[in-house]
Amino acid sequence: MIARLKNLANTGKYLILCVDPIWRPEGAGIRVYAAGNMKTKICAIIFIIGSVTLLLPDLALATQGHFGIEGVYAHQFAHIFFILSLGVLIYWLRARKLVQHTGWRFIQYSALFFILWNIDTITVHALDDQFGIIQVETIGVWKIRIADAFNNDILKLFYYVIKLDHLLCVPALLFLYFGLRRLIVESQPGMSGEGQA
Repeated sequence: MIARLKNLANTGKYLILCVDPIWRPEGAGIRVYAAGNMKTKICAIIFIIGSVTLLLPDLALATQGHFGIEGVYAHQFAHIFFILSLGVLIYWLRARKLVQHTGWRFIQYSALFFILWNIDTITVHALDDQFGIIQVETIGVWKIRIADAFNNDILKLFYYVIKLDHLLCVPALLFLYFGLRRLIVESQPGMSGEGQA
């Protein structure tokens, strides 16, 4: 039987995986034998890694945790650098009069929304991570409690509203997508009038 399996594997059409349990005094384990051509083995390894990744997930957090105040400062500087970079992009788009084209105008709007998103995110990080003015506590699946150092309802409401940063980030991404798509359409010879005799 094993000889038939090896012959099937050697044809290259099949991959034969044999799992052999190992029992030793220091602990148990498994040994995996793979027979088949290299392409089949690589596909099997990718399939196994993908299956394990999907079947044994870990936390996929939407936000990055900053351990220690140094991480917060580095992250804040990254936001400031991003704001400056996008400001330079807007300046050059306007100086070269590229915003007269729809695609570049959409990219300018995208940069503007990304600047607003960065300012919003810097404020959120300052309130909760950097200065510790706001504390958020999860009290249920769909419920949180926002507490602040001053017991000020307006500050809590302000924090809640600026925490909705996706209202700035999603339009930025959409403007970027539509701007790039428009530039691709305009760069094709049949669409923009270029290349026609």
